[in-house]
Amino acid sequence: MLTSITFQGKILSLMCISKTSVLVAGFRTMLHVQHCCKRMRRTTLSATLLLASCKRQSRVAFSASSSVQAPDDGKCFVTTPIFYVNAAPHLGHLYSAIIADAIQRYKKMRGATATIFSTGTDEHGLKIQQATKQLRVPPLDFCSDNSKKFRDLFDAFNINYTHFIRTTNNDHIAAVQEFFNVLISKDFIYKGEYTGWYCVSDEAFLTESQVTEKKTVDGVIKVSAESGHVVEWSSETNYKFKLSLLEDDLKHWLKCDNRVKPKRFLYDLRNTVDRGLMDLSVSRPKERVSWGVPLPNDPEHTVYVWVDALVNYLTAAGYPSIPSVWPANVHVLGKDILHFHGVIWPALLIAAGLEPPEQLLVHSHWTVDGVKMSKSLGNVICPNELKDTITAEGVRYLLLRQGTPHADGSWRTKEGVSMLNADLANGLGNLVHRCTGKSLNKDQVFPPLCQDFVESSTHAQMLTKTMKTVKEDVANCYDDYNFYLGIDRIMHLVHCANLMVQEEKPWTLKDKPEELNSVLHLALSAGRAAALMLLPIVPTYATRLLDTLAVPQRDRTWSQIEAFPNASHTSVPLGQRIAPFKKINV
Repeated sequence: MLTSITFQGKILSLMCISKTSVLVAGFRTMLHVQHCCKRMRRTTLSATLLLASCKRQSRVAFSASSSVQAPDDGKCFVTTPIFYVNAAPHLGHLYSAIIADAIQRYKKMRGATATIFSTGTDEHGLKIQQATKQLRVPPLDFCSDNSKKFRDLFDAFNINYTHFIRTTNNDHIAAVQEFFNVLISKDFIYKGEYTGWYCVSDEAFLTESQVTEKKTVDGVIKVSAESGHVVEWSSETNYKFKLSLLEDDLKHWLKCDNRVKPKRFLYDLRNTVDRGLMDLSVSRPKERVSWGVPLPNDPEHTVYVWVDALVNYLTAAGYPSIPSVWPANVHVLGKDILHFHGVIWPALLIAAGLEPPEQLLVHSHWTVDGVKMSKSLGNVICPNELKDTITAEGVRYLLLRQGTPHADGSWRTKEGVSMLNADLANGLGNLVHRCTGKSLNKDQVFPPLCQDFVESSTHAQMLTKTMKTVKEDVANCYDDYNFYLGIDRIMHLVHCANLMVQEEKPWTLKDKPEELNSVLHLALSAGRAAALMLLPIVPTYATRLLDTLAVPQRDRTWSQIEAFPNASHTSVPLGQRIAPFKKINV
């Protein structure tokens, strides 16, 4: 669309104003373009150069005030970070994957049909180059072996991903080079000198304020203030990204209070941008880092590993062809990589004319009995060993039951086993198992309900009252990614159901079939609702319960949670009765 603005008394025609830069739906208006032009006055005196700068600054439209994607609008694009293959996967990697898996399963229950769930492995960079040189193995073989460990782990824990991205794959390399070309074409890349600190362990360029001193037995060393990893002084010629030009865009993107959850991490990002941003080095000389994606414009340089890694989300979407599912609904990530996802990634996307992610979900870390996991302390938890001890479903349940996004969690196996036995074996599992056993349920059916019984029983009334609100309560928790709170409410429902059974004593009602059937109907209705709500959390466990209750696949949706108790229900034969979770002894 051809339009114009007035600057310094002159009318400037701007061919760049199109539907991607005319800011719509409450985003920005043409004043944004005028603001860009005024901002550029500091760096150019020529109206011609100013016009070119405005063209270069053409941005995609996004709304700071709009709500984040609803869970049942038909679109679901959720991601984990891709994980670095320098070491075997640990509990933190699995935690990210299980959170993302729970989100996409929940959204599918709410009606999402266009689904992408991506994860994968990050396989380039100096750290891999150094490790493989020391081990004397080909880098690709090393990466393939370790990438398979992540894939096998996720498969073992029922992570239902649709895309597993490897940064060494040709489609990803092509996406990275195309993305870099777009940044070049929009004049966001220039060649310059970098002199400063670099952390090989974190693959991060650091400013002086991000580095601190640490005393060791060998003397004082410089380390990253955030991670504690050793840094080294680096001086090199590389290509830089004009991050400093995008401060206002990032501030606008971060205006949405739901952009980053929990909110404490949103405030961290706002503070970071408010302090000012420096341009970012986005390449490394090939003579230093040869194991990387070659720059499309200069084969003597490789793409900075974090830019390479972040583009994986575009690779999953089919870039350079962008489907309607873009942008991602939510990126799930650990708090240690917040800066890369909350500053660098949205800035790169805006510069390339693409919409940034709708939301970031940032989770904290896991300790062991309150102590940080460390190889030197010998307390690093192997997820596969946990699986052998407490099952994959048990690990999934505990990570989501005990993990809180806003604070570090403490993994305590003994306490965890007690919780699993109480919740999944003795609580919900026993509720369904005994109400489907032949001693109480001789006809092996999901029996009908007599409404008169509900009106005459205080405990039945308490249970039905809980069931009327539990669906919405749990949905509110899941919508905010507070799975631990949702599970609390589910277990409260289970407690109410078990209390009703205990007080009504169905084993004494064999001569009162209507009352017996009603107790069983209410108990199994609670078990049915609990199993449906637990499908995103422990899918195998919940599926076993639903199979026992003969719930059809078409009814395993969020809307079906409130279908029972049902006074008009007639007897339906039960399915195969299988103990969903065996009590653990460790």
